[in-house]
Amino acid sequence: MELKPIRTKKDYQAALKEAERLWESPDKSPAADRLEVLTLLIEDYERGHSPIKDPDPIEFLGHVMDSRGLTRKDLEPYIGPRGRVADILNRTRPLTLEMIRRLSEGLHLPAEVLVQPYRLRQEAA
Repeated sequence: MELKPIRTKKDYQAALKEAERLWESPDKSPAADRLEVLTLLIEDYERGHSPIKDPDPIEFLGHVMDSRGLTRKDLEPYIGPRGRVADILNRTRPLTLEMIRRLSEGLHLPAEVLVQPYRLRQEAA
């Protein structure tokens, strides 16, 4: 396969097949170099044709809590008192810019994910 920009789905499928063939190439070989360039082309095509949306900020925060073993109490320094943490996680109150800054700096979370719009739960009438 000739290395060239991937423009069509057919080109993409051929590139995937070639990458699979080259996958076990020895390090620092011409085949490994070819695989590296091919991977960059595949990533570029996927970025343009199948973009992955940023996750919902509250779902992301829940995932971070689960993966790091954090509790709601651990979020208090970044969000505020226990009731405010509950309001945020239960979607009755939105994250403020200051909360996002503290979460981003304190927990090393990407602010660009936390600032994404998300739905709040509607209060019972």
